[in-house]
Amino acid sequence: MGIEALESMHSLNGWIEKNGFTGYDPYDVKGNRWVIWLTRAGNRNAFFAAIRELIFEVFYIFPVLSRKILRIYPQVNAKAMGILASSYLDLYISQQNSHYLQQAKQCIEWLKSNGVQPESGIGWGYPFTWQSASMIPAGTPNGIVTTAVGDAFWKHYKIFNDKESLEYCVEISKFLNSLPVDFLNQDQICYSYTPLFINHVHNLNLFVAEFLIKTGLETGNNNWISSGHKAVNYTISNQLKNGAFDYNGPPERLYNHIDNYHTGFVLRMLHSIWQLTGREDVFLALQQCYSHFISHFFEDKRIPKLMPGRKYRIDIHSCAESIHCLCTLSTTFPEGVKLADNILNWTIDHLQHKSGYFFYGILKSRFTGLPFISKIPYIRWGQAWMLRALTSYIMCDNNMKV
Repeated sequence: MGIEALESMHSLNGWIEKNGFTGYDPYDVKGNRWVIWLTRAGNRNAFFAAIRELIFEVFYIFPVLSRKILRIYPQVNAKAMGILASSYLDLYISQQNSHYLQQAKQCIEWLKSNGVQPESGIGWGYPFTWQSASMIPAGTPNGIVTTAVGDAFWKHYKIFNDKESLEYCVEISKFLNSLPVDFLNQDQICYSYTPLFINHVHNLNLFVAEFLIKTGLETGNNNWISSGHKAVNYTISNQLKNGAFDYNGPPERLYNHIDNYHTGFVLRMLHSIWQLTGREDVFLALQQCYSHFISHFFEDKRIPKLMPGRKYRIDIHSCAESIHCLCTLSTTFPEGVKLADNILNWTIDHLQHKSGYFFYGILKSRFTGLPFISKIPYIRWGQAWMLRALTSYIMCDNNMKV
């Protein structure tokens, strides 16, 4: 599969170079003021709920047209830029091609010019308004986007011993450590998604913990290391009996929301934290979650399901994260490479356009129950993550890690 992966990567990167970094996002339309009003009305009234479902179906079937009608324009997404930068740096190492280094630097320079400086450190957010427990204004820095950006600066520092990149990691850690924290007990804390309010989300909590631990170890900041460990304690103490992790953690209400790509996020962070700390309890949690992941999220050992009991949507984000996760964990769970190979084969065959980009996915109609392909090329959700997945696969195939 190595040659096919390289060909797919070259085709995708060629499309990105031609298209540029601007693009639509699955969540940009949901930040429109009329869509926000309809969403809220639908939560209160059955009639408006039906109208909302009909409108959302139109968004899925005619994603570009609906955005043009609502005057939603393509944007550059900081998370996409961070993911692309990390991918290009890995491609530079694996392919020994300076062109990828130039692409990485282009992304990094954009990130340097577009960070947000809150009260402490530096962070990045989404370029659109989005809904959580309340509305999050566009540009509000958050932990998920900032750690994705941080990964690029960290990788650049480790490859080139670049002190400026390490300083960015320090400033990022200052922001992450300033996020609202719920102190569950003296040994457990949970970091929040944004500076605006406290919430409990396991994958975010681990992204923050992992970044604080590795930056703390590199710079000798014991406070960040200790806080990271306490955040890890909270998440692994709330692992479900079957090995999975709900999206939310207590005291948030658990919705039994266990999906493919968020599970992949948790797995990658647990793996990195175990490698950084050697904690046996983290490895045990990793093993149990990995076993649940490979046993419940793949149909015919090749098609990523959205949830264990729900096939659709077959999301490009699930495809990309599955490949990336399995390849990242391959040094510990080498049997996952075969599954990653199957997923990549299926994804290229079914979701890559001949021009290079990847479709959003295969969705199921809310009304007819029939599947259909949504062919919109989302930049962050699809192209950036698939470049990351392909790069991770190529690195794994070459047995190279940075």
